[in-house]
Amino acid sequence: MDIFAFPPLAALLDAAYGALAGLSSLLEPLAGASAAALAVVLVTLLVRALLIPVGISQARAEQTRARLAPKLREIQRRHKKNPERLQKEMLELYRTENTSPFAGLLPALAQAPVVGVLYTLFLHPMIAGHPNELLSHDLFGAPLGTSLVSAVFGGASSPATLWVFGALAVVMLVVAEISRRALRPAPVPDDAADSPLSSPGMMRIAGALHYLTVVFAAFVPLAAALYLTVTVIWTLVQRVILRRRYPLPDARGRAGRTAGATSGA
Repeated sequence: MDIFAFPPLAALLDAAYGALAGLSSLLEPLAGASAAALAVVLVTLLVRALLIPVGISQARAEQTRARLAPKLREIQRRHKKNPERLQKEMLELYRTENTSPFAGLLPALAQAPVVGVLYTLFLHPMIAGHPNELLSHDLFGAPLGTSLVSAVFGGASSPATLWVFGALAVVMLVVAEISRRALRPAPVPDDAADSPLSSPGMMRIAGALHYLTVVFAAFVPLAAALYLTVTVIWTLVQRVILRRRYPLPDARGRAGRTAGATSGA
């Protein structure tokens, strides 16, 4: 069942189509067949610019969580045999500090509808009963409506498609590696090194999360993969800047150096 067949969502999708198609038409003299791709980049930059206040809130929340980590570990140590008391004490600490364990998740949630709309716009040949002209656009010869997985396993791959997706994947991999090195979490003190959250396995899982976007980009249309690529670049730059403005405390709870300085990245 296509949820965008529901009239209100169909109207929303048609409005998004009209806006993106109109912007593509304005950019066509400059970008030619890649006008829609350039429009996607501009839309991405606009969305990210609008989310700057949310990014600042996310950086503050990260700093707060790092500052509260020693207190949380102490609560876990004292009440590890009493789950109800443990949960109560943790919630009370978050309430006292006017924060929550879910603070800072809004940027990812706010972008989900945008990625969903882009995914749908470049997936459907018909939008609200009329042909989807956006599917005629490409990026350096790679159709914006084609995903890497569908191109490879559907027998429709071309050198241009493989080259463009490969280039985006390389960019995202480089950004993911820089993010992993430069945005490491606050250091854990020696007396907490045996915590399950700081075990080598969990640290490897946390590091691998930086690369999930690359995997996801292989399954979505090229337009959405382009959105994700611009987003991860913006996110890295923004987080590095905000990490300097809101540095994480060191293992003793004092304001530490930026992660980049600590890790040598």
